[in-house]
Order: sequence, then C-alpha cells, then structure tokens
Amino acid sequence: METNNDFAKYISKFLTDYLPYSRNVSQNTIKSYSESFIQFLTYMKEIQNVPIEKIKLKDLTRDNVTLFLRWIITNRKCSNRTRNCRLAAMSSFAKFLQYEDVGRLYQWQQIMGIPSLKVDKKIINHLSLDGIKLILEQPDVDTRKGRRDLALIALMYDTGARIQEIIDLMPSNLKIEYEPYTVKLTGKGSKSRIVPLMNEQIRILKNYMMENHLNCPELQSSPLFFNSQGAKLTRAGVTYILHIYVVKARTLNSKLIPDNISCHSLRHSKAMHLLQSGVNLVYIRDFLGHCSIKTTEIYARADSKQKREAFEKAYVDLHPENDSERLWEKDKNLLEWLINIR
Repeated sequence: METNNDFAKYISKFLTDYLPYSRNVSQNTIKSYSESFIQFLTYMKEIQNVPIEKIKLKDLTRDNVTLFLRWIITNRKCSNRTRNCRLAAMSSFAKFLQYEDVGRLYQWQQIMGIPSLKVDKKIINHLSLDGIKLILEQPDVDTRKGRRDLALIALMYDTGARIQEIIDLMPSNLKIEYEPYTVKLTGKGSKSRIVPLMNEQIRILKNYMMENHLNCPELQSSPLFFNSQGAKLTRAGVTYILHIYVVKARTLNSKLIPDNISCHSLRHSKAMHLLQSGVNLVYIRDFLGHCSIKTTEIYARADSKQKREAFEKAYVDLHPENDSERLWEKDKNLLEWLINIR
C-alpha cells in the first residue's frame, strides 16, 4: 500500500543503509548522491509545484527525471559531466528500488535506461618536476603556517593522494619511526593502501609533527593537518592553501605553472613523473589506488601524446623536396607511365 511518505522512506534507506553497507561506497559518494536528490526535490517543488513532503515514488518517472536533468543544464548551468553524475544517483536509486518495489519494476527500468550525455575526455593537467619544485619553494618556512603548508603539499604530491585522503589522515596512519617509511591512505570505497615515503619527505613530516606534538599517544586519532581552530581541514580549505602558492609560483614563472592547477593536478603530476622515470604501470596503479589498470593507462596515453608533440615541434625537414608537388607531377612521362600500369 502506497503511503504519503514512501519516497522519504526509501530514499532514507537507500542513503543510510544500502549505499554504505550493501554497496560499501564512500561518504563522498553518499554526499554527492544526497546533493543530487536535494536538487531533484528542488526541481519538483519549483518547477512541478509538488511540495517536498508530498513527493511520492510515483513521481519518480522517466519523464520527470529527464526533465530534471535538462533543468540542471539549462537553469543551473551544469556541465554534461555533472548531469551524468546526477543521473548516476537516480539510476542507482532505481536499481535499488527494483528489489524494494517490484510492482513498479518497469518504472525503475525506464529510469535506468536514460542514456548519459557525451563528455569531453579529461585533460591530464600536470606539472613538470621544476613546476612542483617551484610551488614547494613558496611556503614561508619561518612561520608555523608555512611549515604546515609545506608538509601538506609535499605529502600530497609525494604520495599521489586524493584530497580527501589527505584530509582524513591521522598521525596513526604514518609509520615513520624506522624504515621502510610508509603512510596508510584510505580512498574510494573505503579501500586502504600502503604508500612508501622518501627520506626528504620524512624530514619535513617529523619536524612538523614534533612542532605540533603529534607524536603524543593521545593525538594519534586527531587530524594530521588542521586549521587554526584545531579542526580538520576541509576540501575547500586545502584547495585554498594550494591556490595561494600556485599563484605565487605562477607570478615567478608562468611557463612552469599552467592554468587550472588543482589538488588533483599534484596526483596527476606524480603519476606522470613515475611513468617518465620508467615505473611499470601496474606499480603506478597500486600506488594510486586504482581498481583497474585501464584507469592508469590514461597517463601512458597522455605521455605518448606529449612525446609525439615534442618530437613534432623539434622536427627539422631535411628532405630536398620540401614542396607539396610530387615527383610524378613534375615528370609528365612518369605520370603517364603510372596511369598506364596494369
């Protein structure tokens, strides 16, 4: 029997039970899916004039979802990529409802059949080794904040960590008392991996931890990197910190610091530098925490394109015939002979 709150009932079960426990998805994915449904509820209220408290599962139709996806592109100016992310949330919910509300199986399959839009392939935006070095030279190590920022950015690059992995780090995740030095990163799907740390990184980390008393047993579960109030840094906070030093570095040498550098660019940069140093793609996959080697192969393709463009730029035409006219176009007898070949 349908009730007035069946949508609220099932969306709550989907977000708080199915996703974290049955699917083992990360909290970031759950937040993203929650935002998708908040936008859908907003659309239903503002455009379809259906109050949030009166929305039912019967309102979750292919037509409404399709119109909602069109609305976020035209009214909210979202990209095709964001639109596809919203569709992924709706499709995942419909997949869940196949087993929770079998009586409307066709309705859920109709939503799951909505196609994604084509998106441009992501450009691997990365820095050269000199570019990374220039950014790491910008924090003022004579200040407490500067020393924290250097430790943060250096660790993010050296480990190829995602921004959330850095934010979630605690002192207990580090093993820096003796070699081999490592850090435990927990990424997508709550999957953990052990990443090696180099001696230079260890020196920066040890000094930072000693200054902030992070070696104390009572602080082992506290954030490794925190703000002035002692709270864990946010994604926006880490992005802002990096942006400060990217701008400074670009002012000094714009050729080394391309536009649109983000925290993820440091991860891309580390992967490219490992590849260019001859590290096997399989090892890079494990280092980055990719589930599939296919994801890691984007770096190999980007590196091949970069090498080809470099070769083309450096190419010098040494051939004596440099115009577009072919030999047989100059020699009419040769041209006639070619035409008459049987």
